[in-house]
Amino acid sequence: MPDLLGATILVLVAGAPWVWPSAAGGKHLTSPQDVEVDIVDDTYVLKWNWSSESVRNVTFSAEYQISRTDNWIELPGCQYITSTECNFSSLKLKDIYEEIKLRIRAEKGNNTSSWYEVDSFIPFQKAQIGPPDVRLEAEDKAIIVNISPPGTVDSTMWGLDISSFVYSLVFWNNSSGESRTEDIYPGSKIHKLSPETTYCLKVRASLLLLPVKVGVYSQVYCINTTAEDKLPRPENLKVDVQNESYVLKWDYPYANMTFQVQWLHAFTKKNPRNHLRKWKQIPDCENVKTTHCVFLQSTFPKGTYFLRVQASNGNNTTLWSEEKRLDAEEQTIVLPPVINMKPISDSLRVYIGSPKQPKNKHVNQYYPLIYEIRFWENTSNTERKFEEETDFIIPNLKPLTVYCIRARAQLIDVKWNSSSVFSETVCTKTKAGNVSKIWLITVVCSTLFSILVVIYVVKGLLRCINYVFFPSLKSSSNIDKYFTEQPLKNLLLSTSEEQTERCFIIENINTITTVEETYQIDEDHKKYDSQTSQDSGNYSNEDENSESKTSEELLQQESV
Repeated sequence: MPDLLGATILVLVAGAPWVWPSAAGGKHLTSPQDVEVDIVDDTYVLKWNWSSESVRNVTFSAEYQISRTDNWIELPGCQYITSTECNFSSLKLKDIYEEIKLRIRAEKGNNTSSWYEVDSFIPFQKAQIGPPDVRLEAEDKAIIVNISPPGTVDSTMWGLDISSFVYSLVFWNNSSGESRTEDIYPGSKIHKLSPETTYCLKVRASLLLLPVKVGVYSQVYCINTTAEDKLPRPENLKVDVQNESYVLKWDYPYANMTFQVQWLHAFTKKNPRNHLRKWKQIPDCENVKTTHCVFLQSTFPKGTYFLRVQASNGNNTTLWSEEKRLDAEEQTIVLPPVINMKPISDSLRVYIGSPKQPKNKHVNQYYPLIYEIRFWENTSNTERKFEEETDFIIPNLKPLTVYCIRARAQLIDVKWNSSSVFSETVCTKTKAGNVSKIWLITVVCSTLFSILVVIYVVKGLLRCINYVFFPSLKSSSNIDKYFTEQPLKNLLLSTSEEQTERCFIIENINTITTVEETYQIDEDHKKYDSQTSQDSGNYSNEDENSESKTSEELLQQESV
């Protein structure tokens, strides 16, 4: 019995769609067609077509499903809708980058059509940028354009991209109809207009991110410029660079005026909320009496800025001038570097440093640089050109050779195409390499060997000269055979004449003193043989004996 009851219920349920249409007049409910989702800013709209317009009292309901889930949830604002569109902006999505899927069906009483499913989509990618809100303010020769970004104040769609919007406007003189298009920041001015003239414009916002989104134009806004002021505003602002300073110049027709200059970060202007309060005074350009102002480059080290000038005379103050855009990287003058070179064997190590101020302090450069190198041998005009950073080695150079180098700094970002002048030329001599050391050792050894050879040759030559012109003294063989004893031979060969004298001095009869004077004779010649010689020329032994006898007789007489 329970099985039969369940089967009966199943048949009734399954057959219901086919039964209710007949009860409803015999017509089947068709599904909605051409279903589309439109998202503009934070406004979500679901649109569709339905072909069975003859069937009345039909409503439509939609559901949504978040990716990675199986549950279908009723879409708020799209339940029992009698028209062919519904607004589901009240749906608070936690993530606008998450994929979502929608479906819709027609309903009449208990009769429903089949679901029509919309292709899944990502809300941020499908969203379009709506028109911004615009508010105009008039001056005598300018119009201030105040722009509020698209979306609501607490926009979930563009909340992270408010500062990324780029605004462009179409502007024209209402009387002539001639128009121009230009990009503009919120709160910026349109200058060089005619007083008391009607101008009209329209604005649109764009996102240049991926995917690129271009919004729709706002409605047309028109405004009349005011009458011309008595004191004109400063005009023709121009920025120059001198050494390490900026020089801001402007034109003004009257003398005895006081000027002040203010600056603002460019990125601040992208945020339309209260950027007018963020203008700052340049310290060196307050109460200036001349039509120019000088301030250090370090005041704006990097980035993009806006400058403006105001003139005053007592209590009378002019309107602010047209703003001058200052890009620090475009205006920067790159200073030449300082080079040091150090020889290392057959190489040179090159150090490139930042330039120095007059007080010998290094200049801080707030941008990435690369250096163009010109390198050459001092005796040659051929230059090698290459790019390097601050520390590098030039290898494989000739030993004991002078090389020269110079360099200039370039900004790595090629879009500015800015570079310094070339530095001073620096020259250095390389050291002796291994090959030179071998040659040096070879030359030294060869020189020493040559000196030894010369000494040996000169010594031999001197011996020959002495042998020929200064022969050694030597007795003849006839004399040598009679004088076999060495002392007599030395005596004969003596070049000095030996002289010996014996003298007796008798001072009184009781004292006899013998004085022997001997001229200095070589010690080797004092000893000689007592034999007589006819050629000797010395005293004979007989004389010596007679003298001895005489001495003895005298002694005997004295004793008597």
